[in-house]
Amino acid sequence: MSPQTNGVSDTSWLGAPIDARPLFVPESASLLDLLRTLTAAEWNETAVPGWSVQDLAAHILGDYRGRLGWSTDGFRPAFAPGETLETFIHRVNQDWIDLHAGHSPVELIDALELAGAQVNRQFESADLGTAGLGVSWAGADPAPTWLDVAREFTEYWTHRQQIRHATGRRTDPEPRALSTVLEVFMRALPHTMRGTSAAVGTQVQVAISGPVGGVWNVTAMKDRWSLAAAPNGQPTASVTLDPETAWRLCTRGIEPSTALTRAQIRGDRRLAEAVCQIVSIVY
Repeated sequence: MSPQTNGVSDTSWLGAPIDARPLFVPESASLLDLLRTLTAAEWNETAVPGWSVQDLAAHILGDYRGRLGWSTDGFRPAFAPGETLETFIHRVNQDWIDLHAGHSPVELIDALELAGAQVNRQFESADLGTAGLGVSWAGADPAPTWLDVAREFTEYWTHRQQIRHATGRRTDPEPRALSTVLEVFMRALPHTMRGTSAAVGTQVQVAISGPVGGVWNVTAMKDRWSLAAAPNGQPTASVTLDPETAWRLCTRGIEPSTALTRAQIRGDRRLAEAVCQIVSIVY
């Protein structure tokens, strides 16, 4: 049996904990500032396939309300018989958007401001050392609360970038948020590599260039791949990505085949290609 602390199994393979709690308030402010500048036409632009900017804003509100217990309009989602987690999430997301189809941008902004403030307070007081909700793309269920909270931050940040891109704006370059997002997304590496065979001790390095980037080494262990500190050694493969390519790959804004054309690869290409299958969202 794995050792446990506060109900959390040993998750050292996920790497060092991340504290994203201080970032929620500025992220909420940035979202509200952005939404208040949008024109009527921009609210109707396509943000992600099948959803307009207004739909995506309603979805963010649904994310907030989900954390607060869905305390609005009697919305109480439940699993259907035989429904997978991914199917459930996608269905509930669409149901929520359909429920708010008649809401105006002003109504959505007001609701986002109120619910966002409540969620921010909830995260500010979170105990990062306890067990949180599962993070499927990291293969952790339950996940430590630090990863659960950090995952939620990356979702809000990603949706704001999708709105920015849909309305002709570039990715927000604010370094602290982007650096944290990339750090969190890399926690998907062990789960990404789970079906990739390699000798115990094999290391694959992922580097993201620039001041917001970093270097991560994922190592083949007896029963899993791990981001825990590994013995010094030459990686069998290394992949270097620029930050824009990295975050868009992790959220499937671009496909692995596109990322590979932009990557600098050294060593075993099979392992490099496996790394570039990384997904850090429910997909």
